[in-house]
Amino acid sequence: MRWCPSSSFHLLRCVRLRTCTKRRRNTLPLWIREIWAYIRLLVQSFYFNSLTDSDVVFDSVFEPVFWTVDYITRSFGTVFVFLVVVLTSSILAIAYLFVLPMVFRTYSTAWITWHVCYGHWNLVMIVFNYYKATMTHPGHPPTVKNDRPFVSVCKKCIIPKPARTHHCGICNRCILRMDHHCPWLNNCVGHLNHRYFFNFCLFMTMGCVFCSISGRNLFLDAYNAIERFKHTDVEKPGVPVTGMGVLIGLLPPGQTNYQTAAPPYTFKDKMINKSIIYMWVLTSTVAVALGALTCWHAVLISRGETSIERHLNHREKERMEKRGRVYKNPFDYGRLNNWKVFFGVQKRSHWLTRVLLPSGHTPSGDGLTWEAFPVKKDVIPV
Repeated sequence: MRWCPSSSFHLLRCVRLRTCTKRRRNTLPLWIREIWAYIRLLVQSFYFNSLTDSDVVFDSVFEPVFWTVDYITRSFGTVFVFLVVVLTSSILAIAYLFVLPMVFRTYSTAWITWHVCYGHWNLVMIVFNYYKATMTHPGHPPTVKNDRPFVSVCKKCIIPKPARTHHCGICNRCILRMDHHCPWLNNCVGHLNHRYFFNFCLFMTMGCVFCSISGRNLFLDAYNAIERFKHTDVEKPGVPVTGMGVLIGLLPPGQTNYQTAAPPYTFKDKMINKSIIYMWVLTSTVAVALGALTCWHAVLISRGETSIERHLNHREKERMEKRGRVYKNPFDYGRLNNWKVFFGVQKRSHWLTRVLLPSGHTPSGDGLTWEAFPVKKDVIPV
């Protein structure tokens, strides 16, 4: 009996048809196959090329967490701004309604002049810088083709990124010399509004310290008053009358206690004392927390770097040390020059008109090009 090629071909064909039929019966739904394909793609992206490192793996794994944080920050930005306005307004209301009248009654003329002048100057600087930091856009790189130098291409915007430019996931745009995204401003802190942000933090800290120190005695008096009258309310007013007092008619019929006069502590006094305690606690807390943040940003400005560049420079420094080299920040012009560039000081009078008084001048440079490794002399001679 001979084996026929056509018979073997027919047998293989039948086996293949049966196998395909079984596969079709066991096919998973489309949405499950898509999820499985996406998971395989994520796993394969971990070892896609030789440039993949632990940072890429970390970003890929925690991408849903980052997305959730960005979404919450973007949604509650207006709420944070509203809280800043409400809390600041409450402190101002307490100061004008309760504290200033006490100051006018107890302080001398010199102290009253000092408190009124300094307090209103500080208030103007806070309001001006917060408004400018919130309403001024931080600066964005051009989206059209140009001849400006760039260091990389943004993976999300697909546009050239100049030096010191980073992408903000909350604003979903690239920011020139980006420092961070501030939820209390509902805005990014970048090249055009970094000075306003720092001035707001500085003068808000100074204002809170001023309220905390000048209102310390008022806080102690208010706290002691509340504690004193709290115990007075617990005690039962009145002195019992017995014996001959009832017979001679000291009390009306049916009354056994002689009611003493109410203590001179009204509801208005209680609200004033509680308001002073609220003002002192809030300003002291903000002074500590915001003061630490202000000091940190002052250190970064002295080094000529932003919050993002602080981490990048630290990582680059460690990489250079492993190779036996020393890394130097290319945008560090020296402490004094860094402050001059940051505040836009070009002459001596600018320390008054551009630092100590409200000023809407634009920062030095366009944020697209930066001078690296300058010679050891004043960038802006003053």
